[in-house]
Amino acid sequence: MQPVAIWKACKYIEQNSGEKLSLTQVANVVNMNANHLSENFKQVTGTNFVEYVARIRFANTCDLLLNPKLRISEIAFAVGFQSLSQFNRIFKRLSGKSPTQYRAAAVCDAINRCSCSVMNNEANSHGGHSLEAWRRAMYFVPD
Repeated sequence: MQPVAIWKACKYIEQNSGEKLSLTQVANVVNMNANHLSENFKQVTGTNFVEYVARIRFANTCDLLLNPKLRISEIAFAVGFQSLSQFNRIFKRLSGKSPTQYRAAAVCDAINRCSCSVMNNEANSHGGHSLEAWRRAMYFVPD
């Protein structure tokens, strides 16, 4: 087992997850045989190569879904998924929600946190809840 080589492989995957990645490509980067990398990768990380890549891309997707200006299809390809069906299948498996459902829930949570904070600040300074404060929170309108 070569934990340093596996750590390097993980770093390479994280830094290049938006690109098309293959086990052979990563094995070449860390100077290992692909079969040997595959076996050791699972032993060291507890997950196989394909699953690790999928989880890194999923994490990147979750961050990008918070930006309502980005289309979900743009995000899928930007993080490295090769097809929308693959993206949707993996996203649903890892989150339990479709990307659209995840985005809606995440935006709602962000709005609730933001609007409560903004409305509390507005209420403190103006003696009550402000419709304008709610609108700024709802549509991410800067002050």
